Amino acid sequence: MEKQKTAVQAAQTNQVAKQKPKDFFAQDNVKQKFAEIMGKRSTAFMTSVLQCVAQNQLLANANVNSIYQSAMMAAVLDLPINPNLGFAAIIPYKTKNKETQQWEDVAQFQVMAKGFNQLAMRSGQFKKLSQTDVREGEIKKRDRLTGDIEFQWEEDDAIRAKLPIIGYVAYFSLLNGFEKQNYMSVQEVKDHATRYSQTYKKGYGNWVDSFDAMALKTVTKLLLSKWAPLSVEMQSAVIADQSVINNHETQDVTYSDVEPLQIENKENERFALLVEDCKSVAELEKLQPHIDNDVKADLYNQQLNALQ
Repeated sequence: MEKQKTAVQAAQTNQVAKQKPKDFFAQDNVKQKFAEIMGKRSTAFMTSVLQCVAQNQLLANANVNSIYQSAMMAAVLDLPINPNLGFAAIIPYKTKNKETQQWEDVAQFQVMAKGFNQLAMRSGQFKKLSQTDVREGEIKKRDRLTGDIEFQWEEDDAIRAKLPIIGYVAYFSLLNGFEKQNYMSVQEVKDHATRYSQTYKKGYGNWVDSFDAMALKTVTKLLLSKWAPLSVEMQSAVIADQSVINNHETQDVTYSDVEPLQIENKENERFALLVEDCKSVAELEKLQPHIDNDVKADLYNQQLNALQ
């Protein structure tokens, strides 16, 4: 009896997951959920989410519940979903469903640097929070005891734009006088990306397409999580960032991009050749039924990114 119940629940979940985002978000109970959080602004927010989904074919094919959970998290944090605004984004990603063991497209929630800035300032404890890249010649000296760096900024923007970037720094000061900075060299940021992102190691994804933005977000997130007083909102943002959200209410998340890859074999090499031959997303999607390990999923993601 219990197995039958589980099977029915799995079938229902699978049916929901295959719904089109537009149809899913048009349901009265879904609208009510957003209205409870955002009030009159809920309709405009849902419209912006659907616009982002419609503009991204990969996201449009993603598990609709993962899109919904990411959108709900953004609503709870009151951060607009629009990559161009730089507050938060919903990113498509392919991963394995732990329950069904099937490969599927899912939505990953990401908070950007401006999003962390927004959440920090709302707490009412920050006097200032900012981040910037650091150019060659702008580091004056480093205090080996505190780790803080004194900078001498190039004032001429035209000259500065021609200088190579050597690192990134985030800084905050609180109303009580406490202040802290976090500097990471370009190599340190790359090492961080290599450690925590499989897609970066394979040469695609947000870390490759928007390295500067991800670097600024990283120095800011690490600074806040280590040294800043974290509000409930900020704690939720740190947990949810770069995850597939299974349940926004319980903060049940999965960090798909950090799962280890399996060793290559002949079958994977054959799949790689098939992927390379695909000249359109439609052709590539025909290979989805053959994805049965992390390496194939990674190859699939890489080619999707190239064809997008």
